[in-house]
Amino acid sequence: MTDRVRLTDYARGGGCACKIPPGELESMVAGLGPAGGTAELLVGLDHGDDAAVVRLDERTGLVSTADFFTPVVDDPYDWGRIAAANALSDVYAMGGTPLVALNLLCWPREVLPLELAREVLRGGQDVAREAGCHLAGGHSVDDDGPKYGLAVTGVVRPEELITLDAGRAGLPLSLTKPLGVGVLNTRHKRTGERFAEAVASMVALNRDAARAAVAAGIRCGTDVTGFGLLGHAAKLARASRLTVAIDTARVPYLPGAREAVRDGYVSGGTRRNLDWVTPWTDFGSTDEAERLLLADAQTSGGLLVAGEVPGGTVVGELLPAGEHRLVLR
Repeated sequence: MTDRVRLTDYARGGGCACKIPPGELESMVAGLGPAGGTAELLVGLDHGDDAAVVRLDERTGLVSTADFFTPVVDDPYDWGRIAAANALSDVYAMGGTPLVALNLLCWPREVLPLELAREVLRGGQDVAREAGCHLAGGHSVDDDGPKYGLAVTGVVRPEELITLDAGRAGLPLSLTKPLGVGVLNTRHKRTGERFAEAVASMVALNRDAARAAVAAGIRCGTDVTGFGLLGHAAKLARASRLTVAIDTARVPYLPGAREAVRDGYVSGGTRRNLDWVTPWTDFGSTDEAERLLLADAQTSGGLLVAGEVPGGTVVGELLPAGEHRLVLR
């Protein structure tokens, strides 16, 4: 029975495409400052960074994040691996190292076999083990639809923090994974076609890229997930008070991504991302298909950093603030 279940049939949106749209999210949390605490808050709600950070002492910051979502692929083990890699990425995106994580599982126990849930948890466990991060328990609830992810705690040296607001004009902008998993996952959900390269990209940890970025002295960046390359680049531009220029011909894509857009496999989340950035973007001569790919809602995407890293692709640069936050050329 478990071999016949299509998990994506139980998801309105797949993976990070099920996020609340960025504009609605910002309106919802506006004015909700962080609750007072005793530790010094180094990174909070100001710019929408990937995780919260508090200072433990002069040499140590504590990184805390949580990330979970609906099924993005049908294979439960792969979904568990993807969701875990995506949650761990928030710590890597801050320049940190994950130490311990907790499972977050929502499961329709009277609808889907518990054997599938076990496979999801096994996938998360294997990725956490690869990351050298303890996965110790968690929380589960009976829910209408399946959802899975992790709450992750890590550490970072305060002087090595990577944040959205530390950009400087003149720096190159690098991307460490190709785009396109969103449209390929949408095609998978609708047709059952499998895309091994998309799965391999999503389960790949951002650990090595983060270490390389820290070693290179990079202090500005984020990871590319549900808001797409354009959405996350716009947040970086706003936080750093700069303009991000993207050289569209340099942006790497997974095989089949362009064909998926051509054939109409575009999620609602991707279209909402494009709508959100349009008022602040000079699209130049890019056509609609290119715009949709650049706004494609990624799940467990790569890092987007202000600097050059081994294995990354320079896709643009940071410019002094201009009329637009984003310029495509």
